[in-house]
Amino acid sequence: MSTTSMPLVDVLKGATEFLNKQGVDQPRLNAEHLLAHVLGIKRLDLYLQFDRALGEEERSPLRDLIRKRGAGIPLQHLLGSVEFCGRLFKSDPRALIPRPETELLVERALTYQGLSRILDVATGSGVIPLTLALERPETEVFASDISPEALGLARDNAELLGVDRVTFLEADLIPNNFLGREGFDLITANLPYIPSTEIPTLSREVLQDPILALDGGINGIDLIIRIAPLALDCLSPGGRLLLEIGIDQSDEVMNILSRYNYRDITALPDYQGIPRFVEAVKRTR
Repeated sequence: MSTTSMPLVDVLKGATEFLNKQGVDQPRLNAEHLLAHVLGIKRLDLYLQFDRALGEEERSPLRDLIRKRGAGIPLQHLLGSVEFCGRLFKSDPRALIPRPETELLVERALTYQGLSRILDVATGSGVIPLTLALERPETEVFASDISPEALGLARDNAELLGVDRVTFLEADLIPNNFLGREGFDLITANLPYIPSTEIPTLSREVLQDPILALDGGINGIDLIIRIAPLALDCLSPGGRLLLEIGIDQSDEVMNILSRYNYRDITALPDYQGIPRFVEAVKRTR
């Protein structure tokens, strides 16, 4: 193996070509992120250092990361972080990698006024409740997940961001001690919504996420069917349920919520105009 140095631009070109051959989406962007990570600089600073000579001590760890990315390990796991609503969160295989569209759920939640208590269900890495807590410091925030591993990652992120106002609870959807006790102004949930039969067809990157965080049952809405009545049990009158859902699920989800007598049931679009979120309000007495 050669120990001579190579210009940064040539190293980047070679890494990009390898990732492209391995079928990685956006190979150049992935290569840039990994090279910047190895060098400990910002990605855009690479463009100011194209002539920089990289020795074996820098190229060797990059090769290892590039091979792993080519094998389907998600970029976020290799970097150990993911950006969400302008903040960096820790990311690893313990929980679902946050998707960009989920930022829209948070943005919608932040338009609601007078929120004193929020519950995020199936919280995963905790990006939703932690962001809400940081943006609404006067609000009491709770978060639940059935996975102790996911909750461990969420607590790591709380420590990383210096947030001590989110209470994390292990539970299958809503903790039992909250049921029958009205008091939440908002319940958010990005529940698993992929139909079980579609799991084997997912990309190799997505399959690095926990199956528990992906599988929504036969039709993809099993957990949505379960949470609809449970949320009514602990929402305050006039409180909102805000769900992220899968493609082509909006009509069925809205019908479910209608059967439980929610009002103001609305589907909201994602960046591509796909109905990706459904919000509903608990009726006042």
